[in-house]
Amino acid sequence: MVRAPARLQHLARRLRDAARGPGGALPGRLRTRHRATALELRPPDRREPPTYLRALGLCAVVVLGAWLGLLAAGSASVPVGPMDTRMALRPSLSGGTRINVSPLGALDLRSHTAPLRLDVDVDRLDPVRSEALVNHPERLSGLQEEVSRDVEDGTRELAVRSGAAVVLGAGVLALVVYRRPRPALAAGGLSLVLLAGSGALAATTWNPNSVLEPKYSGLLSSAPNVVGDARSIVSEFDVYQKELARLVTNVTKLYDVTSTLPAYQPDPTTLRVLHVSDIHLNPASWHIVGSLVKQYDIDVIVDSGDTMDHGSAAENGFLDPVRDLGAPYVWVRGNHDSRLTQEYLRQMKNVRILDEGRPVTVAGLRFAGIGDPQFTPDRSAGGEGDSPAALASEVTAGRQLAAALARLADDGKPVDIAVAHNPEAARQTDGHVPLVLAGHIHHNEMEVLRDGTRLRVEGSTGGSGLRAVEGTYPDPIEASILYLDRSTKRLQAWDAIKLGGLGLSTAEVSRHLPKENQPGAGLLPPTPPPSSSPSASSSPSSSSSLSTPLVPPPPPATRSGADGDPEAGPDSG
Repeated sequence: MVRAPARLQHLARRLRDAARGPGGALPGRLRTRHRATALELRPPDRREPPTYLRALGLCAVVVLGAWLGLLAAGSASVPVGPMDTRMALRPSLSGGTRINVSPLGALDLRSHTAPLRLDVDVDRLDPVRSEALVNHPERLSGLQEEVSRDVEDGTRELAVRSGAAVVLGAGVLALVVYRRPRPALAAGGLSLVLLAGSGALAATTWNPNSVLEPKYSGLLSSAPNVVGDARSIVSEFDVYQKELARLVTNVTKLYDVTSTLPAYQPDPTTLRVLHVSDIHLNPASWHIVGSLVKQYDIDVIVDSGDTMDHGSAAENGFLDPVRDLGAPYVWVRGNHDSRLTQEYLRQMKNVRILDEGRPVTVAGLRFAGIGDPQFTPDRSAGGEGDSPAALASEVTAGRQLAAALARLADDGKPVDIAVAHNPEAARQTDGHVPLVLAGHIHHNEMEVLRDGTRLRVEGSTGGSGLRAVEGTYPDPIEASILYLDRSTKRLQAWDAIKLGGLGLSTAEVSRHLPKENQPGAGLLPPTPPPSSSPSASSSPSSSSSLSTPLVPPPPPATRSGADGDPEAGPDSG
């Protein structure tokens, strides 16, 4: 090793000693700088966040990562019968199932309650499989098992794909956030537990009968084809498979290889009643009513009043389209309708006026009703029409109608459907009739009264008329399709139809079933008997009695409404 010259070494020692000063200590300036440099190089103290904050952060990463994973890869292509579909799980607060039938609309099913929603998109109809069904209709009988098997296989594949998607999404996001493998593995495991828990909750709350009460939104012309006709369900066995197969069959028909919508084929054992109310001089309502009559093959239209706004003779021309609606028109006077309105409608051949409890038979159904005792065309909401005296007059009118219904029942001619404009009057008929219809309040309700009568209150089929534009959003246009058994005259189901305010082309159609007509329904207390089965009053109504007619069905009614009951008197039109 080469050593430095002795002279250089001596010079270096002298410079070092001079820098240290007396006693060999560094000057204060150099000591301070040295200490500052040492403090800067020392790592700062790091306080770990509380445990609960670390846990919340990890949970947030797991939920967000699982959601991103589902959006990116939580889907599967599944053939269901003749259709090619894509199933996907999506985060949701209410759960359920959404079936998108583009471009016709969508069906929402309340199938389960969980933080996951099942989306089924109908991509296309396979030409080969659909043509085979069209050419060989006998294969439709095996469609039930095929659809059920396809759905089960698709659900399993979707579960596997969704599990991989949430684990991958949560793990990758945790790796990006924490930059360590251990939190990433923990996030992947927690995401799988979250998915499994959601699946267990969905299985626990699974409702196979949800396919019986779908909610349709889309083109109004497609509603009856997609939702289908109401039928009596007498057993819970195979309900889900049968109804799901029927739904697939309806969609298959809509996606026919000819690309044309099929003609709606109504159930011959069902009477279809279109309930409208509170049109309030909206001319668009007649187009909607006419469209519903054609789409659903309506047997009779029931209007529970307030067709006009002021009841003046100048408004009577608004009623002229009633003649061409294509179905008998049963009408009761509302508080915005006058005697002039009533007399003008009486002159139309297809109109039947209900008043003073006199019965009218149309399409095999016996109706009775009473006109509103008030005539308050200029009142606004909350005005004098809602005073105690006005409500008392409604109760009095309802009791008069109830007395008339009781007399008819004593004479062996019980009424199937009663009609009054105001719900307060309609409530007085409880126990005297199976079904009573009303309007007036501009939103729909369905209620079973204390003595068994079912009250159906319709919304405004005119979207509240000119009042539709007074609020921030236009009022919806509402109507209902009531399905009644042709032999027992009992309500089997109803479709609540809602159109966007001032809209004509899109609609929401929600299917509802009475509890006594749902699968597995037990025996219920007896309700007032229908006109065609007096013996029903002595036996509880059950789902089995709905499918077994107590008497032979009446002959089909004519569309002109010429089957009016001769006992209806002058108000029979």
